Amino acid sequence: MSDDWRTDRIGSALRGENPSVLRRLGAGFAVIGDVQFLPGYTLLLADDPGVQRLSDLPRAKRLVFLSDMERLAEAVERACRAADPAFRRVNLEILGNTDGFLHAHIWPRYAWEPADLVGMPVWLYPEESWTGEESRLGPRHDALRAAIGAELDLLARQDAAGH
Repeated sequence: MSDDWRTDRIGSALRGENPSVLRRLGAGFAVIGDVQFLPGYTLLLADDPGVQRLSDLPRAKRLVFLSDMERLAEAVERACRAADPAFRRVNLEILGNTDGFLHAHIWPRYAWEPADLVGMPVWLYPEESWTGEESRLGPRHDALRAAIGAELDLLARQDAAGH
């Protein structure tokens, strides 16, 4: 598969062609991040490529998107805590300064992060964290990717059962 899906992440997800998709949620797609310098980095992509900001969604769908974001964050927290005892928390962000479609970032944070970065926004990590081969999503992330998906499934079942 080529990387053409990267130029239309939402359209490719809607067509079932985006390999980063973990699960379809109520108002979007949970996807694994292209970079994994913080293992478990995921995003929630709105399911309409024309939606640029949260306020573009009707209120009911806006609430579903925010609920999906919270669910994805909990799934990441559970999976990352189980995979790495140094897991600390997740950071959630809706920025939209670079990509012109609504999306939310879910960043796991760890105690092993460099002291000068652990308390700072991830955007301050050096460029090589974003572009280096060792940070790129790959097969070594398959187990964590599967664990996040399994946690999403578990949370969906719990919600359906009213827990």
